[in-house]
Amino acid sequence: MASIDPKITAQTLIEALPYIRRFAGQTVVVKYGGHAMVDEDLKESFALNVILLRAVGIYPVVVHGGGPQIGDLLKRLNIACEFIDGMRVTSPEVMDVVQMVLVGQVNASIVGLINKHGGRAVGLNGHDGGLIKAGKMQMTRKGLAADQPPEIIDLGLVGQVEAVDAQVLHALEHGNFIPVIAPVGVGPQGESFNINADLVAAAVASRLRVAKLIMMTDTPGVLDGEGKLISSLTAAKAEELKQSGVIAGGMIPKVGCCLDALEAGVERAHIIDGRVPNALLLEVFTDQGVGTVFSAR
Repeated sequence: MASIDPKITAQTLIEALPYIRRFAGQTVVVKYGGHAMVDEDLKESFALNVILLRAVGIYPVVVHGGGPQIGDLLKRLNIACEFIDGMRVTSPEVMDVVQMVLVGQVNASIVGLINKHGGRAVGLNGHDGGLIKAGKMQMTRKGLAADQPPEIIDLGLVGQVEAVDAQVLHALEHGNFIPVIAPVGVGPQGESFNINADLVAAAVASRLRVAKLIMMTDTPGVLDGEGKLISSLTAAKAEELKQSGVIAGGMIPKVGCCLDALEAGVERAHIIDGRVPNALLLEVFTDQGVGTVFSAR
């Protein structure tokens, strides 16, 4: 292993100091997903990053995905499942698998890894203390002809966030625990709903009015027309890039979540490259960062 110049280490710590002071005592919501959830080294790196945030007085709240893991188990169980406009149609049978994977496997694994390295993580889903109240997501498509009514599409038990109970999260933070949330919501009759993790992260960040919402992805961030990273965007400029088609495809809903969070009072929202080791620390504690940061103005 190559030695690290102690002067560089010292300079890095000095660069981090103003950010540690700035965000001490504040909450940061991290949407954890993509390659960082499957690569063993990146998983270890993420756990240590979260622990360090808490150690310097910042309160991290983790919201995780698990789509590939759900797909793998559905395939092994020979349970058919289709996607409509990127949304997994969720029958009661599929919902059982979703809950089994997100709550019983992925969430438990993340909590265990953080605790293994000395953190104090607690796993949660929408049912715990009524954390995430959910309703059925409504999806419509325009009719083929101008005079045709919109087509209503049934996605099954796919949900949208109706409310987040901040009291549950505040209680954990005050007890020096790190909440790790699986994106399963609870309906009015106690039923479970499968909710997109980006939407849950944005809703939690909005409800808590956090200092930062950080979305970890498998892309460097928002790219311009030449494929170069755009390091910072105002909400107005992001909307302009959406209209022009620079922000397109799967980046549209992620940017939308960031802008919704800003509108709800979140100070900054970030889309970062989770494939970069220690991406979370680099984005929070360095001048340059490793992604795109969004601000209201």
